[in-house]
Amino acid sequence: MIKVNAMSQAQLIKLLLDGTHTCSELAEATGLHYVTVLHYCRELYKAGAAHIHMWEKDSRGRDLLKVYKLGQGKDAKRRKMSSAERQQKYRDKKKHAQMVQVTTGNGKYEARANGRIGYKVAS
Repeated sequence: MIKVNAMSQAQLIKLLLDGTHTCSELAEATGLHYVTVLHYCRELYKAGAAHIHMWEKDSRGRDLLKVYKLGQGKDAKRRKMSSAERQQKYRDKKKHAQMVQVTTGNGKYEARANGRIGYKVAS
């Protein structure tokens, strides 16, 4: 008789020994549910048997996904965007969207009374 849980945990440990993986990669490779793998990795981390090797960025560019590595080590620092960087990113995104609207003919730039150029939606 073979205990499936023990085999799954052994496979999880083997993968963590081989390299660094996110919880979603480990879930795919072991066949365990993502939440189960997340729970195992968190418990390994709490026990000091694993550490956060690095952070992967999500679709918005934030450090959100932990990449675990088995063994003792120093956790990687999580980079947080400052409010100035966040504002600049928002302004760049808004400016790019306006340029796309102008090039497709759905908007235009026009001179304002204060001498600056402003964006206006085409009627």
